[in-house]
Amino acid sequence: MRAAAPRPCTLVVCRGCCCGNPRKHPGTDHAWQLDRLRAGAAEHGFQVRTTDCLGPCDQANVIVVQPSTAGRRAGGRAVWVGFATDDDSTDDLLRWARAGGPGIAEPPATLALQLIRPPREARARARR
Repeated sequence: MRAAAPRPCTLVVCRGCCCGNPRKHPGTDHAWQLDRLRAGAAEHGFQVRTTDCLGPCDQANVIVVQPSTAGRRAGGRAVWVGFATDDDSTDDLLRWARAGGPGIAEPPATLALQLIRPPREARARARR
């Protein structure tokens, strides 16, 4: 049996009821943000996935930065980022994912101010 292929850093972008919703954040170009994240992933080798509602809707837009295989081995765990609605947040997310994400690189200082606590259900899954 062969070992699984190494997994890159992954950005999980919430696009549920509030995140990505122009009615909640009319000044944010949600499609453009997702396009930028996907373009960065294609260029630099990390991944971007979208998902339904992650839960903390009052902190939309929510993006979970999951560590790569190497990052997880180095002790990195998934990090939840809230209020990711502007160009600066998007730039910081791209910069961190390019640098390797959790366990490999520290988040940019301004992005660290946007880190949020995952909902209870996510914390329970992480302990399994």
